[in-house]
Amino acid sequence: MRILLVEDDAMLGDAVRANLTQDGASVDWVLDIADAKLALVDHAYQAVLLDLGLPGGSGLTVLKMLRERYDATPVLIITARDRLSDRVQGLDAGADDYIVKPFQLDELQARLRAVTRRSNNTVVSAIRCRDVVVEPARRAVSRAGKEIGLSVHEYRTLLALMERVGQTASREQLEAAVYGGSGTIESNTVAVYIHQLRRKLGDDLIATVHGVGYRIDADAPA
Repeated sequence: MRILLVEDDAMLGDAVRANLTQDGASVDWVLDIADAKLALVDHAYQAVLLDLGLPGGSGLTVLKMLRERYDATPVLIITARDRLSDRVQGLDAGADDYIVKPFQLDELQARLRAVTRRSNNTVVSAIRCRDVVVEPARRAVSRAGKEIGLSVHEYRTLLALMERVGQTASREQLEAAVYGGSGTIESNTVAVYIHQLRRKLGDDLIATVHGVGYRIDADAPA
């Protein structure tokens, strides 16, 4: 299991990482919002452990970025904020569970197992268009029954288009789906991912709407 730990308390972060690593997990540990967003852009995780009080703002901005791009990765909030209103706000923003500091590491592990187990058992409908199938639960893509390997960025670009079949997605919409509005993005980045998707899935799937964006149509072009 690969986990992203977002925690600026050095002592707690070190203890959590050591404990989870000993339990067999691979843990990427970052200290602030900017590094958390970069990690989530570049990697796929089975779970995120997210502190709320972080340098640069609230960890809820990281959670919002995930959910706005339809990323259902389980998020367990770890924080010293113990007011009911804080817990409600975190859960309403899309967190899967909430644990208040100080906590026992055994309880953290149990809650982490619970949120990942619920995530694995959640039935997420496959998205189908023509002979292309996207399975969000497995982050899997196939065409004509053959599974196609995509990078994280390619997958997110395709998912954004598949969720808008018949509608044109602008470059800005696709950038938001892939990057969550974080960082500086080169002007041709989306075009590069579209090119890679066409190479892997076929030139007939994604149409260019000149001056507007890209679109996948329900029917194959004549």
